[in-house]
Amino acid sequence: MALMVDLHTHSDASDGDYSPAQLIREAAKRGISALALTDHDTLGGLEKAGNEAKTAGIRFIPGIEISIKWEGNAAISGLGPGGEMHLLGLGIHSPTPAFLGAIAGLSSRREARNREILERMHELSIEASWEEVIAIAGGDSVGRPHFASLLVAKKIVRNREQAFSRYLKPGKPLFVPKAGLGFDEAAAVISESGGIPILAHPMSLYVAWGRLPDLVQALKDRGLRGIEAWHPIAKPKACRRLEELGRSLGLHITEGSDFHGSTRPDRQLGHSHRGRPISDAVLEAIPELGG
Repeated sequence: MALMVDLHTHSDASDGDYSPAQLIREAAKRGISALALTDHDTLGGLEKAGNEAKTAGIRFIPGIEISIKWEGNAAISGLGPGGEMHLLGLGIHSPTPAFLGAIAGLSSRREARNREILERMHELSIEASWEEVIAIAGGDSVGRPHFASLLVAKKIVRNREQAFSRYLKPGKPLFVPKAGLGFDEAAAVISESGGIPILAHPMSLYVAWGRLPDLVQALKDRGLRGIEAWHPIAKPKACRRLEELGRSLGLHITEGSDFHGSTRPDRQLGHSHRGRPISDAVLEAIPELGG
């Protein structure tokens, strides 16, 4: 019987619910044999998750999910309205100074984004302070879930899910786009740090199927080595097409839950689309990750 794995998860070091250690313990409860922590633009949760994984007997894969800026980039320009690109880095065992510098730059821009969200709250006559946000984050990297918790605490909304649907998701008054790295820089620093650059949830690109093969080929030519073919936001037919595309280009095929916790209750650890278990065969097919 195949074991379950998960190659795309988030903790409260970025925008998930669970602490890194809690995430590992939850994975262990669900019988997951290997897990990658891929928080947004930060390595902050990796040490705690790795230590807990040793205790739990789970194979741990240190990772990251980097936001990519595409404006003005000829290789990835022309994304559909609302399209966005994220790059997973799996196997970040030895972050280089260049990697750490790039992530530090993203952290600085993240704080500017958070302060803009706070300013927008003030414009909506919602009284809140930076100190309150920091207190809710508890020393972790501040993200939208912490603002959601603040809205709940102030009784603006009933729960965090409502905070996102009314205020924090794209198109809503408190949504501020994230800063990102250029694709070339992100792919390079991931690779230099021992990781594998993988295109996360390709359907988020909002690129027409007719253009997608050329786009993915262009990204491969510039350092892409894998594609997350199976993901909860994609329909099975699309997942199969993405897998076929990735295989035709000689890319690694990965699969993840993109687990966040209560803010995205439809996503379950160890499963991708509609409860499809993520077999350990996905991981075993990528020798660089210890398969």
